[in-house]
Amino acid sequence: MAAQPSHLAGLSPLLSAAVRQACAAVSHNLSGQRLGRKGRITRERILVAAIEMIEMSEEPVTLARVAGKASLGMTSLYTYFTDMTELLLAVLEPVMQTAQDEYLSVLRERWPDEELFACCYRFVRSYHNFWLRHSRLLHMRNALADQHDARMMRHRIESSRPIIGLIVAQMDFDALVSNSSTSMATMVMIGIERSVTLVTDKELRKLVEMGPDISEDRYLVPGARLMQFAIRDARDGGDKDYTYVLPD
Repeated sequence: MAAQPSHLAGLSPLLSAAVRQACAAVSHNLSGQRLGRKGRITRERILVAAIEMIEMSEEPVTLARVAGKASLGMTSLYTYFTDMTELLLAVLEPVMQTAQDEYLSVLRERWPDEELFACCYRFVRSYHNFWLRHSRLLHMRNALADQHDARMMRHRIESSRPIIGLIVAQMDFDALVSNSSTSMATMVMIGIERSVTLVTDKELRKLVEMGPDISEDRYLVPGARLMQFAIRDARDGGDKDYTYVLPD
């Protein structure tokens, strides 16, 4: 296997490959200039600097700091990214590409009825591990989405859709059809994401007095149970398009 280029050496091979693929797909910079090899490598250096600053340190992340870490001036950085949201979205692209091997592959398998809880727990644990590996980046995305940054809100929604579709498929429904199974899968996924958000955020853990001695399984196991109950109920025919009538 060929050695990674020096500017990518600090990343895992999987993430390094995803960064190179994402940058290769960009044909021009913001000035309209076609990206040759030098321009592509510069973009890679910016993404690597941002990833390392976000995921391997606790220092504040700004465009100026990222430019400095990549040994670039701000003028050079602005030919690739207009603002922090745009840079974070560019970082999220290769990170989310690794999701296939991290947790989506678990959902693509058909889960046997007799192993349903074990499979649900394996997915929740895999999703937690992905979040743990990219915790600061994903928390930054969610914080911006909660502040109504439309681009981050859109990314958060779009990144959850493949998961919801695969959960619906586990329920033995057509993932392309909007029905009560989609609503149930959405609610299950909201609960799982919120619990994973809690257990991977040091400050949130402190606020709810969840010390380092308390296992994340306190929330992951109930999340897997809820997922199991939802899929089991749907497979047993309990998930139907009911007409809901509010009480007077």
